Amino acid sequence: MAATKMQFSDDQFIAGLRSGDGEVLNALYKKYYNIVLKFIVNNSGSDEAAQDIYQETIIVLYENAQKPEFSLQCQLQTYIYSVAKRLWLKQLRKSGKLVLLKEDSENDFMDAETDIADHDLKEAEIQKMNRSLEELGEPCSTLIKDFYVHKMSMDDIAEKFGYTNADNAKNQKYKCLQRLKKYFFEKTNVETSIIE
Repeated sequence: MAATKMQFSDDQFIAGLRSGDGEVLNALYKKYYNIVLKFIVNNSGSDEAAQDIYQETIIVLYENAQKPEFSLQCQLQTYIYSVAKRLWLKQLRKSGKLVLLKEDSENDFMDAETDIADHDLKEAEIQKMNRSLEELGEPCSTLIKDFYVHKMSMDDIAEKFGYTNADNAKNQKYKCLQRLKKYFFEKTNVETSIIE
């Protein structure tokens, strides 16, 4: 039964969710559950709570994967972890609890409300960045995604875009980043002035 041992990439998981592939869904359920379980159990939760939160997390991922414009801006593991964390913090907030969050990187005493606000802010920044990337146009949009999201090397990018070498690709990436910063900060200034 080699099929059950099959490893899927992040892109294959998303494609499988879009097409309703049962094998992909089963593999997804198994692959990241323990990360969520560990986080919930370490933060005032039970096994049952972890199962519920994981189920909700997969539903959020599934619904987002159905949107044509959806694309992962980080590793799938990071995405699942942050959605699960956010859902769990919302639940803790409803019960009025302050929590000592235990994570692999840090143990900070924090109010769940603050964490959710921070997450919302980051989410808004990511959406703003995505809109800026769209406005940037090609080849810059794809080049930046290939480097930062798909982790392609400069040599591979040079080959894909037809640049003579990796240094030329690096120069192009730099120019694209400068334009992206301009778009991003112009958008930020426009939105700030609207709010004010």
